[in-house]
Amino acid sequence: MRSGSLKHLRNDELYADPNGPEAQQHAPNDERPLLDPYSQAVSGAVDKLGPSVVNIEIRAAQTGSTGGVGNGSGFIFTPDGFVMTNSHVVRHAKQVFVTLHDGRRFEAQRIGDDPDSDLAVVRIEGSNLKAAKLGESKSLRVGQLAIAIGNPFGFQYSVTAGVVSALGRSLRAVTGRLLEDVIQTDAALNPGNSGGPLANWRGEVIGVNTAMILPAQGICFAIAIDTAKFVAGRLIRDGKISRGYLGIAGATVTLDRRLARLNRLKAGSGVMVLSVEPGSPAQKCGLQAKDIIVDYEGVPISGVDTLQRVLSDRPIGAAAKLTLIRESHIIQVEVVTNSSPR
Repeated sequence: MRSGSLKHLRNDELYADPNGPEAQQHAPNDERPLLDPYSQAVSGAVDKLGPSVVNIEIRAAQTGSTGGVGNGSGFIFTPDGFVMTNSHVVRHAKQVFVTLHDGRRFEAQRIGDDPDSDLAVVRIEGSNLKAAKLGESKSLRVGQLAIAIGNPFGFQYSVTAGVVSALGRSLRAVTGRLLEDVIQTDAALNPGNSGGPLANWRGEVIGVNTAMILPAQGICFAIAIDTAKFVAGRLIRDGKISRGYLGIAGATVTLDRRLARLNRLKAGSGVMVLSVEPGSPAQKCGLQAKDIIVDYEGVPISGVDTLQRVLSDRPIGAAAKLTLIRESHIIQVEVVTNSSPR
């Protein structure tokens, strides 16, 4: 055989890896098509939203020579430095410090907080701030991807992912008031995640992480972003929210189309009363469980968020006409709200 006629084989040709790239192209049960889109969705969302997520450090009023220190999360939602977080993170803080993704640290100004919705807004003054894109929680579906970014136990910018486990949950705030239309997720949350964003695969914020149930695993909650948008707007404008208190737990439900057309209802959904608190304005006016509120003093009520807005807009103590569906019949009652109990 002539010199040079031999093919010099590389080691990888002599000893082919059965799990190598060549073999994976032909593997019948290749898992990469399942894993890669998921990984890309999570990574893409984090790339978009991550620079907007902040670490919040609070210093409570000093006792003696020392002051309490705590941590939470938040996210920038306007280019001029407004940051959303939980009320329970900053409510009792003497000072609030915000650390950005790039390491910059600012002392923040408290704009306002609303314990009834467990939401708060603070503001920082800085340049080149990256604002998060806010999504819509009304379009969420159970089972869709949910991504949480925050600072659990001080581990900054930790990412967890799961799904939207349920919608329309009720959760009692520290004030005793029920938070309505809460998102349940199994994306892991821990102390320090409070106030951070819950996002969809596009990197849009769909909720504000607020709580978990201990010792349960995979049962965590976020305030719907549609509620957060409304509350944040009022806090920026007024510094606080004054609400009329109705005294119900409710959930958004879809109306029967035939019933809606027959009664010329303007909305295709309403608020079903799940329970009525004793001694509340709702009990005094005769509201019952399974009633569906469809109109409040001429304003179509399409869901819990709409009802909350109306209660925030209407003067406390003013009589209002409620239109209800009760056992397929339209009835009207008059309610007089009072101040939210603390």
